[in-house]
Amino acid sequence: MSVHTNLDRRNSAGSQAAFMMGYLESLNLVERLHRLLLDVIKDEFERVGVIEINAVQALLLFNIGENEVTAGELKSRGYYQGSNVSYNLKKLVETGYMHHQRCEIDRRSVRVRLTEKGRRIKDIVAELFARHSEGLISRGVLDLDGIDQITTSLRRVERYWSDQIRYIY
Repeated sequence: MSVHTNLDRRNSAGSQAAFMMGYLESLNLVERLHRLLLDVIKDEFERVGVIEINAVQALLLFNIGENEVTAGELKSRGYYQGSNVSYNLKKLVETGYMHHQRCEIDRRSVRVRLTEKGRRIKDIVAELFARHSEGLISRGVLDLDGIDQITTSLRRVERYWSDQIRYIY
């Protein structure tokens, strides 16, 4: 075996180990960023005096926006990532942020949409995100190319994970 072959294997093993460390670090970062996002929304709500709903529910309202969807569509469209979708929908309906109605064609299906009260919450979150967007640019944290690179990379990982679920397991 040549010296180059052994060196290539060591470099390959070293590259794989470095990649694994970076991958684990990025997974940790994605998880921390999501929790931090919820904290940022919670802090904004405390600042403006909204105490009736939590950050997860507010993010759900923001993601639904002006759409009318079934409960089942919430996850498939990416509007909701948590496990307690029924609980959060029930709370949002009870507190007047969402309106729900049985589908006339399929009575088992329930369609939801924001009430005026829910749209006010959506607007608060939209204004918060707009301020963040402006701040990231004005402080030189990210530019359009940087956000495009992040989004492209995250979509690739999302696609890879989705393929793992669909085709391997």
